Amino acid sequence: MKKVYFITATNTNIGKTYASELILKKFAKQGKKVGYLKPIETGVKDTPLDGTKLFKVVKKLNNRYKDFTIDQIVPYKFSLPAAPYVAKKDQKIKISKILYLIKYHLKFCDILVVEGAGGLMVPIKKSYFMIDLISDISKKFHTKTVLISSSNLGNINETLLSINMLNQYNIKFKWYINLYKNKNSFKNISLPFYKQYFKKIKYIEDKFRYTKRYK
Repeated sequence: MKKVYFITATNTNIGKTYASELILKKFAKQGKKVGYLKPIETGVKDTPLDGTKLFKVVKKLNNRYKDFTIDQIVPYKFSLPAAPYVAKKDQKIKISKILYLIKYHLKFCDILVVEGAGGLMVPIKKSYFMIDLISDISKKFHTKTVLISSSNLGNINETLLSINMLNQYNIKFKWYINLYKNKNSFKNISLPFYKQYFKKIKYIEDKFRYTKRYK
């Protein structure tokens, strides 16, 4: 069965693109045809940095993407580094177009990685947020949601708020920590709570790269 992996995070600059790349490469090594879509990218000057980076990756992993264009990978690109609702200004973001592109991409891949923008409550429209997009995608496609949180100070609050929102929307998800900043302080400041609060702590590197994690 073809699957969509929606990659979201507790905030911006947490590691969604990094996680997306790990997931793409893992499934490609398993012999799966992989695809990538970033529906919205803001802060774009000349080319979308995140979208272009992973577009190059996916073309190497799946030759079916050789004829794709960047507009099919990142359909909505805005120069202002802000939430899509603000960055789009007078332009319209059509959710139907995003859903259509997901369906189209799945013709060329077994696993489609869809990378979100910012966190769950980032507004796309006045009363439509990133979590609403996840919900709409999940209703139409076999979707696995992946929540990434950071190892920075403040990650506990952001993580619990994000988990609470996903549960309110009845969205099933897997949660992973991205150990990319403040690793030493994380072990002393945040990890003790996580180990008491959660039955198991999972790291994105463990799941998709199998590096050594904190015990």
